[in-house]
Amino acid sequence: MSEQNLERATFGAGCFWGVEAAFATVPGVVDTRVGYSGGSTEHPTYEHVCTGVTGHAEVVEVTFDPAEVSYDALLEVFWQCHDPTQLNRQGPDVGTQYRSVIFYHSEAQHQSAGAARQHKQSSARPERPIVTQIEPAATFWPAEEYHQRYLFKRGMGTCPSRSGGSASTG
Repeated sequence: MSEQNLERATFGAGCFWGVEAAFATVPGVVDTRVGYSGGSTEHPTYEHVCTGVTGHAEVVEVTFDPAEVSYDALLEVFWQCHDPTQLNRQGPDVGTQYRSVIFYHSEAQHQSAGAARQHKQSSARPERPIVTQIEPAATFWPAEEYHQRYLFKRGMGTCPSRSGGSASTG
């Protein structure tokens, strides 16, 4: 596998700990990193992002081999690991940093994300609109080292506060 054949995808779906765990074990995913994207502050820290004033979302940057896993398959993982109808929250985690967002890295990803959101909305209950934002990829700022692979370092596949989906207090 050549590194030049790899692609990146960036997703925000609540606390990045659980979202990273959802993507890290997908066959064809080569690497995951948690961090911050979509805000205005350079070199944001976790403490600053948690205030909600930076505009960043907690995100997972997924490096994948498109010969092994499609972007559409990654979108399915994204939809399954959180509730895309909750505005600026996931479960107990509240704030714009926990928003549902897809940062696309190419026009093909943009089109796929838009089609997937439309399909998801058409199959959802009309009174619960999909609030997922779709935006061009912004600067990805890696989170502090202690956040990287947080759940795996602790021997957990999901956060203790949930049986699946995104994590809390991450």
